[in-house]
Amino acid sequence: MSTATLTSSNAPAPADVKPTLLNALTSRLVIIVPYVWLVLFFLVPFLIVFKISLSQTAIAMPPYAPTFTLGDGIAAFFSNLRQLSFENYLWLTEDALYFNAYVSSVVIAGISTFLALLIGFPIAYGMARAPLTIRPLLLMLVILPFWTSFLIRVYAWIGILKPEGLLNQFLIWTGLIDQPLIILNTHSAIFIGIVYSYLPFMVLPLYSTLEKMDFSLIEAAQDLGCTPTRAFWKITFPLALPGVVAGCLLVFIPATGEFVIPDLLGGSQTLMIGKTLWNEFFSNRDWPVSSAVAVILLLLLVVPIMIFQQAQAKAQEQGR
Repeated sequence: MSTATLTSSNAPAPADVKPTLLNALTSRLVIIVPYVWLVLFFLVPFLIVFKISLSQTAIAMPPYAPTFTLGDGIAAFFSNLRQLSFENYLWLTEDALYFNAYVSSVVIAGISTFLALLIGFPIAYGMARAPLTIRPLLLMLVILPFWTSFLIRVYAWIGILKPEGLLNQFLIWTGLIDQPLIILNTHSAIFIGIVYSYLPFMVLPLYSTLEKMDFSLIEAAQDLGCTPTRAFWKITFPLALPGVVAGCLLVFIPATGEFVIPDLLGGSQTLMIGKTLWNEFFSNRDWPVSSAVAVILLLLLVVPIMIFQQAQAKAQEQGR
């Protein structure tokens, strides 16, 4: 047999090449689509907000200058670019209001996340240990609050927590208290509202992790002399740690920038960065300063998460 014959017999058929190219294009498209989504709906809006944060307040529409339009030309674009400055960021360091708002938001979000974890972990653990036949029902009950408007659910807590509300009426009826408790317009009401609203975000990742857990490990630990408490901290909690981290991030991040719950349940004296942003945008109409506040808030949330993810990736690589 000649060399030409061998070469032609080993060459792939044209029908085999097309599926290979199609698979390669499909795999690349699957990778590209999330990046395109992030660029369009995260990076581009962030750059717009960042550009506004470098502008100056103006009595105009939009209420900042300079503005960039496509019809100004290249010369006008670079001229406007030179007018941008970081004065708004320096202003944030000079006014203690913004620093206190950041600290208060982080503290309230941290406490709310911890409370959601304390409540959500037993719920998720009970769902994971429940019979398979009723797990879908329990999962639906956790998701059920999402079928109602978020604003309506927060307003409902006003009727529950106000001095003449359902909670105080029930406590007075049972004889536990003589005078109505002042819960509304306090930090306690904010904690209740945040924990109630974001509890499903804590329960679902925990349930997803605990459902895959091999509970025979706990039985083996107890057979070897471990107490239930020690078995929980040595086995259950470490195995559930990915769900704990995911749930805490899903609760902490939106709670830090929350506006509706502090405004309705916390009252006018509550200082959180979400309310500060609202006041700057709509009351003071100071878009550059409010954009600077938003950029710093985003960096405070995103940078630690990225550092944590890199540390987790390194830990997983070392574990392998």
